Amino acid sequence: MLIVLLIACLLTLLSVGVHYSALSLLTEFMLKRDYHVRRWVGVSILAMLLAHVIEVSMYAIGYIILGRYFDYGDLVGSMGDEIISDYWYFSFVSYTSLGFGDIVPTGALRLMTALETLTGLILIAWSASFIFMQMHRFWSVEVKP
Repeated sequence: MLIVLLIACLLTLLSVGVHYSALSLLTEFMLKRDYHVRRWVGVSILAMLLAHVIEVSMYAIGYIILGRYFDYGDLVGSMGDEIISDYWYFSFVSYTSLGFGDIVPTGALRLMTALETLTGLILIAWSASFIFMQMHRFWSVEVKP
């Protein structure tokens, strides 16, 4: 269980690092260019989605390695023929806290799932607050009569 906890913490730190880097690069990119607000919002949303997909993918790889190769638990349920996509799907469901329940973790992977859900909630909220603050900043400049 300790190994799973350490790997889950490492994945959390990596996810926060990816997210911080994405937001920093996005801020630098937007400050250096003169974009229309609509274009900036579109680019921001796509960049955030890409960052979240990378973060979810890191956790999916963690589930595969810990579950399939080191036997710290597994994912059980309606696993189809495409097992890799099922790990990715489960990671998305956990990260976004949807929790459908068609695939559930067993063993020590349950701890990693809980930490992924908490991390996902925080990073999704961070994305939303970042976009809100940037829109407030840019819209207050552009909308003045």
